[in-house]
Amino acid sequence: MEVVQRKIVLSLLFAAFLLIPSIQAKKVNYCDRQGSYAVKVSGVEMSPDPVVRGQPATFSIIASAGEAISGGNMVIDVSFFGVPIHKETHDLCGETSCPVSVGDFVISHTQVLPGFTPPGSYTLKMTMTDADGKMLTCVSFDFKIKIGSSVASI
Repeated sequence: MEVVQRKIVLSLLFAAFLLIPSIQAKKVNYCDRQGSYAVKVSGVEMSPDPVVRGQPATFSIIASAGEAISGGNMVIDVSFFGVPIHKETHDLCGETSCPVSVGDFVISHTQVLPGFTPPGSYTLKMTMTDADGKMLTCVSFDFKIKIGSSVASI
């Protein structure tokens, strides 16, 4: 009886592993490899991945602060095949809880890309400054945008 239960549990775990999509953090590149940034970024998680134009996409930046941060800005530059196409600035405290204590934190941003956004490979560069304008970090990562389903949901 115990062997049968163990096989059922293992089968269910295996099925769950296959059915539940795994979220992997995207590799980030620092703008200045020699830079000593106060904020270290360990990865970026995207949902969905690849991004589907015309549908909400969430970017979560997993980071660690080496010093307390009371406020600042986050600038996002997006390039399409190396050509800058979009830039936006966000209040850091609008994207995460402030003040940011020393240690791990997450910056999460959800956005709907217009339906006319071309599918393909993109690069996002994110710079973060504190309230005094001091550079806290600068990273970039690649992501893809695909065409969504043409069937409207009711």
